[in-house]
Amino acid sequence: MHDTWLRPDWPTDSVQSVCTTRAQGHSQAPYDGFNLGDHVGDQPEAVAANRRHLTQALGVRPVFLQQVHGWDVAPLTANTPDGTVADACWTTEPGVACTIMVADCLPVLLTDPQGQVVAAAHAGWRGLAGVQGHGVLEATVAAMRAQLSNMALPQTLWAWLGPCIGPARFEVGKEVRDAFVGERAEADEAFTAHAAAPGKYWADLALLARQRLKRLGIAQIGGNDSSPGWCTFLNADVFFSHRRDRVSGRFAAAIWRQKT
Repeated sequence: MHDTWLRPDWPTDSVQSVCTTRAQGHSQAPYDGFNLGDHVGDQPEAVAANRRHLTQALGVRPVFLQQVHGWDVAPLTANTPDGTVADACWTTEPGVACTIMVADCLPVLLTDPQGQVVAAAHAGWRGLAGVQGHGVLEATVAAMRAQLSNMALPQTLWAWLGPCIGPARFEVGKEVRDAFVGERAEADEAFTAHAAAPGKYWADLALLARQRLKRLGIAQIGGNDSSPGWCTFLNADVFFSHRRDRVSGRFAAAIWRQKT
């Protein structure tokens, strides 16, 4: 694995995860270099080579979803095809990696302390907000806890937040703020009025996710703390950013159970 890739810590060695960067890879500008998105205009052979590299580095098969900014959650097996339409996924099978591609949206990885279930969620603002307070994180956590209940295991979960566009660069309109604050007043903390653009706000996507995870009773939340080092927009040498570049590659966050 490249030394710039992020490696979250988990309560058990049976769970492994990684968040890639744009370092190295086979893609040429503006997708340089480790672009994993096959839907952004990059040369198919370059994307395929990058995906093969990722598979070899992980030692397991990453499943790439077709993400649509919703909150459907797909169960993964070794036979789940790439392109399955969902914005989150979970698995109990070793050897298959729950994988989320992003270029400003927030990737969220989750597991339980025993490492029996792993999951990944794509949390853009639409999927995070959902409908009436039920979005992609609520759906993912519910699916994981249902599996743990079936196995008669405690429903404690850990989460890790990956890089996303930060609160100094994520400009949104009043409708986005209303979607969150209208449901929970505490979400107001994640929005700062844009002094130069009336009716616009700077939004803290990672904080909105942390608030939701805490309400769901997640025991530990690591990773993105909304500081500049986690911002995809501000760190052009490390991360892809659609808002910054408009034409952009995708990096990925993946989590899997080790084969025994």
